[in-house]
Amino acid sequence: MSLFGQDRSFLHALPAADRRDLLAEGAPRMYEPGEIMIRERDTSAYVLALLTGWSVVSVGTERGARLILALRGEGEVVGDLAAVDRRPRSATVTALGRVEAVAISGDRFRRFLAARPHATALIMRQLATRLRSADVERRSLASETVLQRLAARLVELAERAGRRAESGTFLELPLPQHDLAAAIGATREAVAKALRLLREQGVVRTAHRTVVVIDMPVLVLLAQGRARPGAEPAEKPPPGV
Repeated sequence: MSLFGQDRSFLHALPAADRRDLLAEGAPRMYEPGEIMIRERDTSAYVLALLTGWSVVSVGTERGARLILALRGEGEVVGDLAAVDRRPRSATVTALGRVEAVAISGDRFRRFLAARPHATALIMRQLATRLRSADVERRSLASETVLQRLAARLVELAERAGRRAESGTFLELPLPQHDLAAAIGATREAVAKALRLLREQGVVRTAHRTVVVIDMPVLVLLAQGRARPGAEPAEKPPPGV
């Protein structure tokens, strides 16, 4: 399962000239932390090309809770599915911090893709990656414990948005506990319990909206289901993990 998109974002994968042409089709937008950028079930079709900052993609559940599907950052586009299939929005996109973006109408985005088959191929690859990630997420929810899912999320956040220091890896995306819970399909209480276990075993350190990974090898083993808190790991993770 993955909160992040492909290693190379859509904008960064475009040739420089095409990237300039696409951004010239839109208008600049600024979003403040917590501001809704795209709303689930809305019938708008504009696409947002993200220039700076991070956003959270989420959906509402039948129980009234929120499930976080992904984090989207610099160089990525959001809202492209509705622009392509012209159906209501499938998710809500919320600014995690301050976000700078360019808003491009659905019509202009479709014309841009129609004139550039390589850009269409990039969008199709992006949609396929998100579909595969959703399939993995469903299997994870059905077969993994809250602790295992949380460990996997923390490993991913550390690898993709972590800052290494002598005391550990600081997660640069300050997700509060309720967002961590929404990112693994668990309750806030269950995540608080799992974090307490990780703290007691010296795997992580937490403060207000801050998580520091202290023992990455053990966290990786927990994410893989190959270790239990308080138990000696049966084997070391493979080199490079």
